[in-house]
Amino acid sequence: MVLEEQPGLLSEVDLPVPDPGPGQLLIRVQTCGVCRTDLHIVDGDLTKPKLPLVPGHQIVGTVEACGPGSDRFVSGDRVGVPWLGWTDGTCRFCQEGRENLCESARFTGYDIDGGYAEFAVADQRFCFPLPQTIDDQHVAPLLCAGMIGYRALEIAGDGQRLGLYGFGSSAHILCQIAAAEGRRVFAFTRPGDEAGQQFALSLGAEWAGGSDETPPEPLDAAIVFAPVGSLMIDALRASERGARVVSAGIHMSDIPSFPYELLWEERSLHSVANLTRADGTALLELAARHGVKPTVESLPIESANEALERIRSGASEGSIVLRVDG
Repeated sequence: MVLEEQPGLLSEVDLPVPDPGPGQLLIRVQTCGVCRTDLHIVDGDLTKPKLPLVPGHQIVGTVEACGPGSDRFVSGDRVGVPWLGWTDGTCRFCQEGRENLCESARFTGYDIDGGYAEFAVADQRFCFPLPQTIDDQHVAPLLCAGMIGYRALEIAGDGQRLGLYGFGSSAHILCQIAAAEGRRVFAFTRPGDEAGQQFALSLGAEWAGGSDETPPEPLDAAIVFAPVGSLMIDALRASERGARVVSAGIHMSDIPSFPYELLWEERSLHSVANLTRADGTALLELAARHGVKPTVESLPIESANEALERIRSGASEGSIVLRVDG
């Protein structure tokens, strides 16, 4: 499924099977998670992608062939491919262990053709072995929604009262992890979304309400997943002194001006950019340990446009994955 221009719809196109280069793997795709970032690319919110482009950066598949010098995996191995697809390893950020900020980074499904396809090529260094206890459809959302959520949680700190604004793919995974670790989760959905609030409660949230509501207790930390800048201010208003408010999105509308008193008492605003391989490894281990199971809606790959529309409209509950049949 190919994006020819921004904004645009994806078209079903026959492409040749790619050849893996040095250090690369040819992967036969089984499933690929659908991410809000894919929607931002299709809608043109994120500019300058490779065009034409095969989107998709939550790829689960098996190794079909190995390029020259590829020795981490062998044919038949089950692997996952995340958003971060390549770094130079030499810039100061890579040298400092912050490869998520690499100045020359390339991203799967943006700079590199992704997983809305039967085959994909990926750098072996940025592929993950996957837990055998989690099947293909349920592990796919962990490769971005889970990993970005994990990084946001690390930046948010150890606060016990955790607010999650926007209860989509990332939040519903992170809620399970946070609850399993003994944190108290307060979930914020679209106003009036009673079904979404019940969904959050079923996954371990202590309280759930609309994003326009005030939680029963002030928050020690909050993570904003919805791409709405004003929610950062709402989270500040709901926060205890010393709280951290983290934006986990790659794209967000402008944050409105706000009075300094909301930030005072050592409250702080943060953002999350991409992920590191260490984040990915830690998240997969946590998910396997706590038995995290994303709620998944499965669609055939030919229905990619429908999947993106369901995310755009907020009609999806949990995560959507595209399966490659046959």
